[in-house]
Amino acid sequence: MTRDARRVVVLGGGVTGLTTCYRLLQASKEQNLFTEVHLIEASHRLGGVIETEITDGVLMEKGPDCFLTSKPEGVELCEELGLGGELIGTNERYRRSFVLRGDELLPVPEGYYLLAPYRIGPFMMTPIFSPLGKLRMAMDVLMPRKKGDADESLADFVRRRFGREALERMAQPMVAGIYSADPERLSLKATMPQFHEIEREHRSLILGLRKRMQRRGSGEGVSASGPRYGLFVSFARGMGVLVDALAEKISGAMVRTGCRAESLERNEGGWRVHLQGGEKVDTDAVCVTLPPSAAGRMLERVSPPLSEELMSIPSGSLATFNLVYRAEQVANPLHAMGFVVPAMENKTLLACSFSSTKFAGRAPEGKLLIRAFAGGEAASRAGLADDELVRKLLEELRLILGISGEPEASVFYRYEESLPHYLVGHLDKVGRIEDELKAAPGLALAGNAYCGVGIPDCIKSANDAAEKISGDLRAVNSREKRGQ
Repeated sequence: MTRDARRVVVLGGGVTGLTTCYRLLQASKEQNLFTEVHLIEASHRLGGVIETEITDGVLMEKGPDCFLTSKPEGVELCEELGLGGELIGTNERYRRSFVLRGDELLPVPEGYYLLAPYRIGPFMMTPIFSPLGKLRMAMDVLMPRKKGDADESLADFVRRRFGREALERMAQPMVAGIYSADPERLSLKATMPQFHEIEREHRSLILGLRKRMQRRGSGEGVSASGPRYGLFVSFARGMGVLVDALAEKISGAMVRTGCRAESLERNEGGWRVHLQGGEKVDTDAVCVTLPPSAAGRMLERVSPPLSEELMSIPSGSLATFNLVYRAEQVANPLHAMGFVVPAMENKTLLACSFSSTKFAGRAPEGKLLIRAFAGGEAASRAGLADDELVRKLLEELRLILGISGEPEASVFYRYEESLPHYLVGHLDKVGRIEDELKAAPGLALAGNAYCGVGIPDCIKSANDAAEKISGDLRAVNSREKRGQ
């Protein structure tokens, strides 16, 4: 390399690491940084939790099957990569969801958004809550806002505003379906800040949500139940398309798979990455996109306080189970996006997505694709082996959906430490991590452990990390030029 040329090592080949490489190569070209980018991934494939498998015309996602358009970074990247025309939305006819109660799937009432209702009529008619539970929830319109601005758990927030039934029968399964974690420990501000903001602005969640939805007009969100499914998009050929496009765009980088980084340390003028087997790579900058525990171990020599903060961010595992049936094998018509299962039902099943209903083209005519999820802290503590977990999921799905016979095809996959849990005080922790990084030029962290677990959040994190590293490299070049 020439004196002005710089080397950057990106650790982790998921969507965050791939996007970081893409942005660094862009900056190198646009800003004349002359950057040599290296990507190091421990597994033998790129993409992390994003992986699409297509068998006999059935498109199965092992990891995430969509992303939200409400955060622009995802769609913007897709447009840049030439993938905008491949984006597809959810089935407009069935943008609703169910919640399990006993052995019955009950529809989430229209106008119920994750934690709170904003339409009184459907909410009052639902059998999900008891009459006393509904009365307690309706008291939200009279209750004062919380004093002070301290963070609280999602569970405390829902109990305070709506009572115990609202938490156990609706909020907990909705939250678990997103974060696979216990709402008793999750931070409201870090996971669902919109509800904190609504209370601060409007006092009542019910009245505040209604005003927000009225401002959005009469479109999707006013009649949908559960999450706002009109904001979910995927690719006609599956989420793996995004990984393939990014991998093609970073052809100018030096990519190594099946290569594990073990530790990181400072060296004169930069950084040294220690790889498995004793190999060392000297570099001017490093971006770590690994899960928080792995990132913490990587940085033990660099900054014990930073390592400790990272190691204190817990992560949960998640298992996905794709199942293909003939339509006549399933008694339930699957006229919805899917259903969630409250913890009080004592099931192994966390949630279920009706994939062939949710997105067009996921299965041939006459076939149904169902995707079951297991995870959360309770499942992790149970420590079930894969075959036992599969057996339990099959048994529960048969009873809930009225399934007969064996699936024609199935794909089971377990992701360990894939979902960071944002505990109460998480945003303060992120602030301390950012302060530590300010004292470490040429070092960046990115991924779903900090400011959002979705794909657009990961992309934004990658954009910010690449910008920090590019800025640090420009500063080094500027100092060297002034010293000449």
